[in-house]
Order: sequence, then structure tokens, then C-alpha cells
Amino acid sequence: MKPLNKVIINKDTSFNPIWIMRQAGRYLPEFREIRKENPNFINLCLNDDLSSKITLQPLKRFNLDAAIIFSDILMLPYGIGQKVEFEKNFGPKLGELNLDEITKTDEVDFVEKIHRVYKAIKKVSLDTSLNNKNTIGFVGAPWTLLVYMINQQSPKKSLKKEFFKDEFLINRILLIIEKFLKIHIKNQIDNGANIIQIFDSWAGLLEEKDLPNYIYTPTLNLVNYVKSLNVPVICFPREIKNYKEFCDIVKPDAVSIDYNVDPKKILKEIKIPIQGGLDPKILLTDKETLKKEALNYLEIFKDHPYIFNLGHGILPETNPEMVENLIKIVKDFK
Repeated sequence: MKPLNKVIINKDTSFNPIWIMRQAGRYLPEFREIRKENPNFINLCLNDDLSSKITLQPLKRFNLDAAIIFSDILMLPYGIGQKVEFEKNFGPKLGELNLDEITKTDEVDFVEKIHRVYKAIKKVSLDTSLNNKNTIGFVGAPWTLLVYMINQQSPKKSLKKEFFKDEFLINRILLIIEKFLKIHIKNQIDNGANIIQIFDSWAGLLEEKDLPNYIYTPTLNLVNYVKSLNVPVICFPREIKNYKEFCDIVKPDAVSIDYNVDPKKILKEIKIPIQGGLDPKILLTDKETLKKEALNYLEIFKDHPYIFNLGHGILPETNPEMVENLIKIVKDFK
């Protein structure tokens, strides 16, 4: 059984597997070399030779327990016909949302447009260097994708003032997102992904009254769908105020926590396997601080099924040596 499955399915507490959000990417010099030659981010995600190579780069360097496919949550709006581009020092920019256009997209068009993501997953899952490691596929949660599609850029601090004004549009888009997320998940699993992570990067933007409509119900539908395919599902509802309520309602197989929550409170309240929590900024400090902070999480969760990870993506300015140190701390624990 693969390392993450042992923890998620068997509730094994005898070891802590480790992988890192955004481990394939911008902090690695070998990735930056490829990026220099390939400035168009979407095209890079859709180059299965390069995206599979990038996915495996951190595993060639470090003793990690899982590969996560080099891709982006915005492959979904791109696949259904919304323009998506990434601007240096700005981030994603999406085109006008044309409901008629995206309603016309069918499954064949969608898969045809992004099928190289699935080819990359297949290449990764068949790579012999992975041995007994997990291959993680992922999607953005419906709410987070809705935010990007209507806001047309990262909301950072707030949503467009008129974001909620057209309820019909929102509900229609949520249904379309759900339909294509299921197709996207199925294709990732069919090509070798043996864990799915659902990233809800903007869960923290919502008031409590809006959680059932925009987060609980749509995410629960996806979680149930992944479970029906017999693959474990991890949810990361970043900066949500009430992780316990989220887990009680959505019932993922494991939950990834962000660095703003108190891990001791999480331990008390949540029975399912936990992942993550360490502030990525800790990797920018020194070895002693890193050891102290990492051991804090390992000690807290030592009798609870726990996958070591960060509380958000690794920062571009991180020194790979610090990642090496972190992995050693985790592997040496217990």
C-alpha cells in the first residue's frame, strides 16, 4: 500500500509521509531553467513531456512520498472555453465569462483541450522511479473556481462589488463547474492518480451564512463522487473559520489545514486524518527554527494519522537545502 493510503485508509500513526504543496515548481533551479524556455504557463502545463518531467523533478532531488502533477486549477475554466493567461508578477487573468459559449462545451471538447494533463499523469504514474509512492491529481473546489471565473483574477483581499448580484449566473456556473470537475477527476484517476486533492484556496472569503450554498454542498458532491471511484480525497478549505463543521458535513477522507489554525484545537475536534499546517515562511528562516516548528506539528499529531505538509504552497524564494532538512526531520521522527 502506498504511503498516503496507509495513513488515510489504514489510519497508520507509525510514520508521517511528506509531500509539499507546489513542490514541483518555482523554488527549484531545474524548474526555472525549463520555465525560462517556456514563458507561456498554460502551454507548459499542456506539454506532457515537460509537465511530467517537472512533476518528477522534486522526487529526483528529495525523499518525498508523493508526486503531485504539475498543472493548475485553472485548466478547468480554460478547458470549457474561458480565456486564461498568466501575467508575470500579476498572476492569472481570465477573459470575459460568456455563459452561452461555455454552455456549448461538451465533454469531448473539454477532454480534447486538456487531454495532455492526463497524458502527463499517465507518464508520471508509470515512472519506475516512483516505486511505491503516490501520484496525486487535483482540482480547484467549485467555489474557488467560481471566484476566478467571475472575478477574472485573484481576489487577494476582496471580490468584485457586484459578485453576488446575478444569482442565476452563479448557480448556472456552479452546475457547469461541477459537471466538468467530475470529468476532470475521472480522467486523472483513469490515468494513474491514486489520490485527489480539492483545493479551496478562497474558502476564507465567505461569511458563515454562505458556506452551505457555495462550499459545503458543491464540495460534498465532489467528495462523494471521488469516493465512488474508490480513491481517497483530501480537502484543503484554506482559511475556513470552522474546520470541524467542514469535516462533519463534507466528510473528506483527510483534511489539509492552513497555517493560521491552532493544530491543538484541530487535534481535539477532528477525528479524520490531518495533513499540513506548517507556515511556508518557516522554510525561509534557519535550520533550528525549522526543526523546532516542524517537531511541534509532529509531536502534536504523533498519535493521530498525519501527513506532513505546509499550510499553503512553498514560496519561490525557498532554498532547496531547507526542504532537504525538513524531509530529514520528518523521516527521523519517532
